[in-house]
Order: sequence, then structure tokens, then C-alpha cells
Amino acid sequence: MDIAERIREIEEELRRTPYNKATQHHIGRLKAKLARLRQEAEQRRGGGGRGYAVPKEGDATVVLAGFPSVGKSTLLNALTNAESQVAEYAFTTLEVVPGMLHYNGARIQLLDVPGIIEGASRGRGRGREVLSVMRSADLVLLVLDAGDAPRQREAVLRELHEAGIRVNLSPPKVRIVKKERGGIRVSSTVRLSELTEETVKAVLAEYRIHNAEVVIHEDLTLDRLIDALAGNRVYVKALTVVNKADTLSESEAERVLQELGDVLLVSAKQGAGLEELKQRIYSELGLMRVYLKPPGREADLEEPMILPPGSTVKTVCSRLHKDFLRKFRYARVWGKSVRFPGQKVGLEHELADGDVLSISLER
Repeated sequence: MDIAERIREIEEELRRTPYNKATQHHIGRLKAKLARLRQEAEQRRGGGGRGYAVPKEGDATVVLAGFPSVGKSTLLNALTNAESQVAEYAFTTLEVVPGMLHYNGARIQLLDVPGIIEGASRGRGRGREVLSVMRSADLVLLVLDAGDAPRQREAVLRELHEAGIRVNLSPPKVRIVKKERGGIRVSSTVRLSELTEETVKAVLAEYRIHNAEVVIHEDLTLDRLIDALAGNRVYVKALTVVNKADTLSESEAERVLQELGDVLLVSAKQGAGLEELKQRIYSELGLMRVYLKPPGREADLEEPMILPPGSTVKTVCSRLHKDFLRKFRYARVWGKSVRFPGQKVGLEHELADGDVLSISLER
């Protein structure tokens, strides 16, 4: 029996097996085996073919994901200087089209990729190649058609999930340290409502782990445990955009908002909602503007340095020149990250958006 047949057999058994405390152990083994076999099948395929080689540019990368003909190309053109082909039929975009959004001093790369179809995670419509682009994105825009938004979001999220892309989730808080002997030792700092120690051991056994220390720091689910073991999951932020909102009546728009929650209604064709979308993209990326102030001179408030979230004084020094690290004495900061203006800080000080930074070096 080849891998594909084994995968189908396990999927069918999972569909037939009701989930309860009595079957948890068995389902745990089946799900772990299924995840391992899918991973093995993907490796044998060489990761899904040629893929799309898209050089990353700018301060962050945002990928537009959605079904064909939802208006991704029109949206890209409205937000950037790109010229992505637009037409009234599906699959217009056959390659990745980049564009650059300039906002708050940041250069944000937007990528328009071919439309995702159902079955993309299994390779339909060059789906694996399309989905591979999203694995390295800093943010995914889920672009939906206003006339079919709920179904489309569910379908796109399912394909992303099947491809190992976890949307708006953090990695599982579990530490697994393999040992040479001693069996499996499981401990938890929180109460576990779903997993038992026997299920954890069964899942680890499917990954051929028989000696390890497992420390769990969240109310871990079976699927989250498998994600931690798989090692090939990526965790990305996503923002949902409902395009063609100009075709909705006021009551229809209200219904979409109630059903989908935190989404943005825009019309790329009419230009409606685009300024709010730009602001949300910038906000979701968590980018920071840091203004540099040479000692004894005024700060340059026209050209901020754009930094990723969690950046420190060391991050800035590394970007400027290696001598800034080698000769660093101290820095002074004005802004939200310090208690008082001009506070003296070291290399590990974490900066905040809008900070003014002055770096003093050894002579």
C-alpha cells in the first residue's frame, strides 16, 4: 500500500470514529500518523515543485490570498504602483505580481498570487506553489468577494491550515526535550481539559519519540500537540478584507460584519475603505518608526528607520554599520519606550514606535 492509499484509509477511519474520552487515545494516534504521512508525502514530492521565487523587498511582505476573481489584482493596483492584469474571468494572475505600498515612511511589499481554489493544499491549480509564498509572509490579506464572503473565508482558511499555515495563532507552548533513556515524562503548568498523559505518549510514539521530557504551558489540544511535533508549521498574522462592498446594501453589509466579525469592507474599484486598509496593514505588521539623532544635532524627523516589532538599540546599530556595535558606549532615547526624555540605555533596550534615538560611540 502506497502513502496516498494509507492517507485515504486513515482519513476514512477518522471520519467513522466519534470523538469522546474513550476514543481520544485511538484518534490521537490516527491524527499523528496522518500528519506524519502527509509530511512524508510532501517531502517525497520535493516540496511541491518549482514554486515561485519572489525576492523580498521593503520593510515587510504582505500576500493577497483569495479565490480567483475576488479583485485581488484591482486591490493591488489601487494600493501600489503595480500593474497586475485585471479581467472579468478567473485565473488572470498566473505568476506572482509584486507592488510596493508606501505608508508612514515604510515600504511594504504586496504580492498578488494566483487565486486559491478548493484542493489547493493537495496541489490543485498549482496550489502548493501558491501557498508556499505565504509561508514567508509577514501578513496575509484574506481577500473575499462580498457576495460569497463567509464560504470563501472558511474554504481559504481550510486550505491554509491543510498546508501547515496557522493563521492568527501563536506556536504551541510546549517544550519537548528528547532524552537517551527514561521513557516519556509529562508535566504541565496548567490544567489540561482535553489531553491525557497516555494520549501524549501515544502521539509521541507515532513520531518515534520514546524518551523525552514534555512540559506543557497551555491547555493543549490534540491538534496543537501534533503541530508542535510536526516542526513544519508556520504562524502568520492575517487580516480579512471583503472586496466589492459597493455591491452590498446597508443591511447586507451589516450582516457580513456580524457574521465575519473583525473584517474590513472595501471597494478596490471605487477606492472606498482603502485608507483604513493601509492603516490596518501597517498596524498589524507592528512596524516601528525610529528617528535618528546624531549627538549634538537635531533629529531627522523626515526619514525614519523602519524596524520590525521587538527591535532594540542593537538592531539599529547592526543596520547602520558594524562599527556602531564595536564602538558602542551608550544611547539616549526620547519617546514611549523610556521613563523620561533622553534616558540613557544600552544595546538590549527595546524601542517603541516614534522613539528618537541618539547613539554615542567611543572615539
